[in-house]
Amino acid sequence: MTTTLKRVIGRLLRTGFYALLTVLLAGCGDGSDETAPAVAPATTAPATTAPTTTAPITPCAARVEPLGSEALAYGAAARRDLRVYYRPGGRPGERFGKLNPNSVPTVFGVVARRVEEDCRPSWYRVRLPRRPNRRLAWVRAADVTVGEVRTRILVDLSERRVTLFRSGRRVLSTRAAVGSNSTPTPTGTFYVDQRLYSNDPNGPFGPSAVGIAAYSEVLTGWVQGGPIAIHGTNRPDLIGQAISNGCVRIHNDVVKRIFDATRSGTPVVIQE
Repeated sequence: MTTTLKRVIGRLLRTGFYALLTVLLAGCGDGSDETAPAVAPATTAPATTAPTTTAPITPCAARVEPLGSEALAYGAAARRDLRVYYRPGGRPGERFGKLNPNSVPTVFGVVARRVEEDCRPSWYRVRLPRRPNRRLAWVRAADVTVGEVRTRILVDLSERRVTLFRSGRRVLSTRAAVGSNSTPTPTGTFYVDQRLYSNDPNGPFGPSAVGIAAYSEVLTGWVQGGPIAIHGTNRPDLIGQAISNGCVRIHNDVVKRIFDATRSGTPVVIQE
């Protein structure tokens, strides 16, 4: 790949990809089915491409090494249509398109990589943006572009609070409405798989939404599997309650700040 082409790809990853669509979000209501307003994905892959092409100085031992910490994580954007694998070199598993169902780049959360004796990564272990929740698989290094992510989101369901961290430091914390007892917000470690803005900033989803690679464990018949998001609301009086279908609602001015600060690949921990 030429230096010029790398710069073009990097610029695209930083500025984002946009396309109009209509979606259903699992947690975007007070218990009744709701159709989301027209929204446009503002998904970006991680902003900085990982240095995977530097020639090694000394030989390496082939190994699998974990990636990420509370201050630094990694995301992987699909370069092409690809398959995932449940072990490196094993039988191919599910197919994923270069673009997700909302016509923006498919992004995986990276948790580990396999490095070969030439010091280059050959495989990445990733979180999948598809139900059932919390699944892991491997993707070929040649099939993805990997980049660093400095943000992290913590959703505390018992406290009903969303906290944003950057480089390990808390930069924002806000009260939230979360899933009800009958339609709970799923728990676990996930990641931001897409970012959406609304054509109706005064509607039930507010001005924008941060999509999470998590799905309702109850509303399995929803479009796209019942995806979960952190989004705004036109009912700020309900913030602080367990009232939604699974999504996490916060004040509109705060969701704008989180939307602007995060990129696809950002880890999202949802805890009781």
